[in-house]
Amino acid sequence: MMLELENVTKLYKNGRGASDISFSVSAGEVLGLLGPNGSGKTTIMKAIAGMIGVTSGSIRICGVDAIANHEEAMRYTGCLIESPALYAHTTVLRNLQMAARFYENVDDARVEEVLRLVGMDRYKNDKISVLSLGMRQRTGLAGALLSKPSLLILDEPANGLDIEGMVYIRETVKQAAADGAAVLISSHLANEIQLAATKAAVIHEGQLLGMLSMDEILKTFGSLEEYFLSKVSKKITGGMS
Repeated sequence: MMLELENVTKLYKNGRGASDISFSVSAGEVLGLLGPNGSGKTTIMKAIAGMIGVTSGSIRICGVDAIANHEEAMRYTGCLIESPALYAHTTVLRNLQMAARFYENVDDARVEEVLRLVGMDRYKNDKISVLSLGMRQRTGLAGALLSKPSLLILDEPANGLDIEGMVYIRETVKQAAADGAAVLISSHLANEIQLAATKAAVIHEGQLLGMLSMDEILKTFGSLEEYFLSKVSKKITGGMS
């Protein structure tokens, strides 16, 4: 198992966050976290990436305790959470070359490869400052892919993207899974998760309301949107999740 969360809770002073979250992602799987803005998706991803501490629970990445051994766990992980950290007045290529220095065995050939994967090779000599939000997102995705991670974490990767950019993101996610990575993505857009993920989890007000394979969701509910609405309506009316 590439990623395992068991009863993970992260609560902020205002009482919001994520509570009692448990799920796992295997090699070759794409798990999509679907929920509205503020539902706890980013909190979960930041906890996995070690960007915030957890209140309780355990997280394992490729068998490594990601809380006790954060640095070791991150060796297996590529992340794009919120806005990518890029040097605005430096080119796309130079940004990735600088990021590559943090990894072993990531050379210029790999930099060029990830640029092609996300469709940014045509823009590699452009400065970040002149790029659209979507192109910055694609550059950030390229950075997350540099080390050929076993676990790829993408928080709202379609944010600011046009149709072409969404297709590149979607196909890149599918290719990463086909190459053996476990992928965790989040979105508030049901259609994007439905097209990219092999299974989906509904996150609402910091709780995981349900998780099924995409095949089962489509067979039983017809669409991920209907599955989401069925889970949220049960919660609102006091039904069992």
